[in-house]
Amino acid sequence: MDASENGMPDAISAGQVRAARALLGLTREQLADASAVPLRTLARFELDDGSPQQRTLTAIRTALEAAGVEFIPENGGGAGVRLRKPAAELSPSD
Repeated sequence: MDASENGMPDAISAGQVRAARALLGLTREQLADASAVPLRTLARFELDDGSPQQRTLTAIRTALEAAGVEFIPENGGGAGVRLRKPAAELSPSD
């Protein structure tokens, strides 16, 4: 389930993006290519140096979700990110 399916806004934090890249084993360069976001823009965002436009955040989030992560909303325990289960492992109740 991606952001558009679960009604979550596209807002993600720099820490979530860094964590998602680490979980997936992606370099900044690979994520920049996959999201069509300039490397400099991605690097600045990950370093908390500036606030990207909404369409940039959407592109980053979409690329990371397509690669296999889920963003976890703030729920009292803090926002996060995790690997998504492969479709074959999902049960009908998921």
